[in-house]
Amino acid sequence: MTETSSYLSETADAYDAIATVYADLPRDDLRAPSLDHAWIAAFAGKVRAEGGGAVAEFGCGPGPVTALLRDLGLDAFGVDVSPAMIDLAREAYPDIRFEVGSAQALDLPGEELRGIVSWYSLIHTPPPELPPYFAEFHRALSPGGHLLLAFFEAEGAPVTPFDHKVTTAYRWPTDELAALARRAGFTELGRMLREPGEGERFRRGHLLMRRD
Repeated sequence: MTETSSYLSETADAYDAIATVYADLPRDDLRAPSLDHAWIAAFAGKVRAEGGGAVAEFGCGPGPVTALLRDLGLDAFGVDVSPAMIDLAREAYPDIRFEVGSAQALDLPGEELRGIVSWYSLIHTPPPELPPYFAEFHRALSPGGHLLLAFFEAEGAPVTPFDHKVTTAYRWPTDELAALARRAGFTELGRMLREPGEGERFRRGHLLMRRD
């Protein structure tokens, strides 16, 4: 087993083990008028304004963000490495397409998508393994397509691992993550940082990018 397939398998197994508990967590941050909801809505508005098309959420978990994208008028589907999470997403949202898969090797033709959302789904990726994800996002998006990232911000520190409740995760400096995306062929349209809410430990970072 390669190092890459090893960490993906470990992540999938970790989320399989806690899938039911994870699905039951409250998600008030996705409801209007929260900042997170506003940022997702801004992404959806960008995609709709440019003609719409297929949008994928990678690392969709039990599906609430994919469902929100659908409710915001997008042709959205979800992908996750955890089969248990996909089972829960299909049960909760039977009218939405959900698939088991990895964002590092998408089963999609090139330039197939108009939008990609990675909502805290790259946080478990070891830093040296992250560039291939951006390359694959670039391949799957059509020119002018949009990419929305949500992540834990490093708050002045370098890339920092931390003890995420599920499995090891990483906090990223916003500038460094944006630079990785630029090197893969993305242009930054905007960023948002928000302070931790009740029960949250770290500041949250968000990047909205466009495929060149």
